[in-house]
This record gives sequence, C-alpha cells and structure tokens, in this order.
Amino acid sequence: MNNALSDLNKVSVRQTRRGCFQELLGCEAKSEFKYFKDGTDQLGTSLEDSECCLRFFCPLCRPFTMEVKDMEGAEILTVDRPFACGPTACKCCCYQTMSFQSGGQDLGKIEEQYYYCVPIFKIYQDGNYIYKIHSPTCLGGLCVNCCAEGNPCFGKGCCKVPYHIFPASQENTDDNAPHSGKILKLPKSMMTEILTDANAFDVTFPEDANNSQKAMIMGSAIFLNALFFEGDEITSYISYHSIIL
Repeated sequence: MNNALSDLNKVSVRQTRRGCFQELLGCEAKSEFKYFKDGTDQLGTSLEDSECCLRFFCPLCRPFTMEVKDMEGAEILTVDRPFACGPTACKCCCYQTMSFQSGGQDLGKIEEQYYYCVPIFKIYQDGNYIYKIHSPTCLGGLCVNCCAEGNPCFGKGCCKVPYHIFPASQENTDDNAPHSGKILKLPKSMMTEILTDANAFDVTFPEDANNSQKAMIMGSAIFLNALFFEGDEITSYISYHSIIL
C-alpha cells in the first residue's frame, strides 16, 4: 500500500468548509477532508461519493465511499460505509460498519459492537480483532467521562470529544485504563459552527501500528464523524452517548 503514513505517529484530519449556503438551505454537502502531518504539511485529500437524497434524509446512517489520495493523486486508503441502522444501545443486529481497502486489497473493517451506554467499536484485520475504540469512561464503564480532556465547558477540554484506542490484548478498558492511541474531535470556530458542520480530528496512532493499521485508524475518524457529528451534531451526541448536558 501507499507509504504516506510511514514514520508518522500522528495525523490531523480537517473537514473542508464547503457548501455553507447549501447547508443553510438544509441540503447536506458532500464531506471533504484534508490530512496533515505536523499540523501544516498536507498529506492528502478525500471527497465523499454519495447520493444527495440520502445525505439529506439519512445523514447519520447514509452509505458512501471515499478515496483518500496523497498530494500526487495516488491512493492511500478507500473506505466503504454501507447503509445500516444508526448507532444505538442494545442493538443486536444491523451494526454500523466501514470497510477499508488499499490498492485493491482488503485491509480490514471497523464495526459497532453491542453496548448499553458507551458506544464500542472494534477494528478487524484479516478477520482478527486488533483494536477496540470507545470514549473514556467513568463509574466502572457505565458512562462517558466528559472531563477526560479537562473541564468540558470552559477549560482546556472545552468541546473536545476523545475516543481511546486499546489493543485487543488489553482486557480492562474501563475508566482510567491506559490507551495506546486516540482519536480526538476538536472544537470548531464560531463561524464554522454556524455555517457548516465541518469538523476536525487529531489521530494519534499506537506505537506498534503498521501502515495498514494506521490507515484503518485514520479511516475510523471519518467513520466516527459520519456517525456522531454530521447533521444535528449536538442532538446526535447526546442521544448516542447518553450524556445529560
């Protein structure tokens, strides 16, 4: 596969502010992302391929494909998200999933798991479970820990939404369990918040992740964005994470 992610331990994913007037009229624009190393050196871009009607009527569960390309136009990663029921507690089937390919070869997938209060996702490679992803928790894993990044209202944790990455070998992933990587949804500027639903993520890879695993973790940021931060972001986040603000 493309070696654009070699020797990187962190990637910034920035959703482009496009279609602001279109979104003000109620029509969801195609998601477009730019990818950076060191915050400023651009690695690549991607643009969603999906149907307009599905973006409008089913923004949180719409099917789409997206190809991530480097600055020379070569493929880094292709993601494919099929239509499925929106993420919700105690669902026993029709789980949300996204598959990852590169160079025509399957890399693996991320899939929603059965859960009660805190959404859980697992990444699989060659059919083997390799990583678990979920928000930091409190009360023995019963609730999302809103203060994991600091004061969620006015401190350094304001409007930050972290998802911790745990290796499959780690059994205890509740509360203060150490994590090996992180996908951090960052706060948006006031103008971005008003005019569009463009979002920003910082992705920190586990130290032992290879290029394929890094690509899947980076793609997982796109997956989480589609699940929780498209459309009516505040309503969807409260609903799916069981947080009372």
